[in-house]
Amino acid sequence: GCRFKDVRRNLQKDIEELKNYGTQDIFVLCTRGELLKYRVPNLIDTYQQHGICVHHYPIPDGDAPDIAKCCQILEELRSCLESNRKTIQHIYTRIYLSLTVAACLLLQLSDTLAPQQAIDSLRNLRGSGAIQTIKQYNYLHDFRENLAVHLATKDTVLRSVSR
Repeated sequence: GCRFKDVRRNLQKDIEELKNYGTQDIFVLCTRGELLKYRVPNLIDTYQQHGICVHHYPIPDGDAPDIAKCCQILEELRSCLESNRKTIQHIYTRIYLSLTVAACLLLQLSDTLAPQQAIDSLRNLRGSGAIQTIKQYNYLHDFRENLAVHLATKDTVLRSVSR
């Protein structure tokens, strides 16, 4: 059976609370399969029906986004934040994923911030369980290098297409 079968949430009430908070954008990092598993298969549509802009980036449980997808997420997230839009990331049991994205954003915003400083900042906010796996740790320590390679590759492709 489903370990969430006894969890009772009122979706309408939850969305009303988000709207009362002023939420304008929501980043959903769950897959459609996970939404079905958690008994909210129409969640994305419901958010949209309530005027919340949905940024859906399905990332399977246990994975980190590839660098191209991470760049898309960060670009949209930065745009929302720079426009002072109330924005949340939506995950279920995978807080590590939203914290990994948050750490990448911190690293992208500050060239002087070391990966360990970003990790420590998030641990101070969310507890010692934040960024706890080797995969997350390595992803963050390799983020800037992977980002530079991705941007250089993207730039090369753009220049060859424009010729």
